[in-house]
Amino acid sequence: MVNMSDLDDRFNYHEPSNDFTLSAHVLTRAACRDLAEAITALVPEGREKALAITKVEEAMFWANAGIARQG
Repeated sequence: MVNMSDLDDRFNYHEPSNDFTLSAHVLTRAACRDLAEAITALVPEGREKALAITKVEEAMFWANAGIARQG
C-alpha cells in the first residue's frame, strides 16, 4: 500500500546531500552516455536501436533515482 510518506519520497526533489552523491550522479550519467554512444555506433537503425537507447535512458533514470532517494 502506498502512503503519503512514500509519495513524498517518490515525487519530491532530492538535492545531492554530499560530494559522493553528486559524483555518483555524474558517473552514472557518463557510463550510460558511453553505452548509448556504443549502441549508436554499433547497432543498425531501427526499432531495436531506438528501444535500446530508451532502456539505457530508463536505467539512468532509475539509477539516479536510487542514488537521490537513498543518498
